[in-house]
Amino acid sequence: MFAILSWMIFGLIVGAIGKLLMPGKDPGGIVVTMLLGIAGALAAGFIGRALGWYAPGDGAGYIAAILGAMLLLWLYRVLIVRRSA
Repeated sequence: MFAILSWMIFGLIVGAIGKLLMPGKDPGGIVVTMLLGIAGALAAGFIGRALGWYAPGDGAGYIAAILGAMLLLWLYRVLIVRRSA
């Protein structure tokens, strides 16, 4: 149970920092920000393992997770916002 709570807090912190560093119109409230942070951490860990930066089982750190969240926000803006414009 504590692991789930820690992932949620980590995701909220990382997602909020990612949104702060990429100002603009983005979706959601606290839940979407939390999910963005968690997905950013997972994406950063996957990319880091694919590039050989992390060993299998290693997780991404705060900076990599923030960069992953920013990457997901950028992809959202490119794919979704252009489609509706």
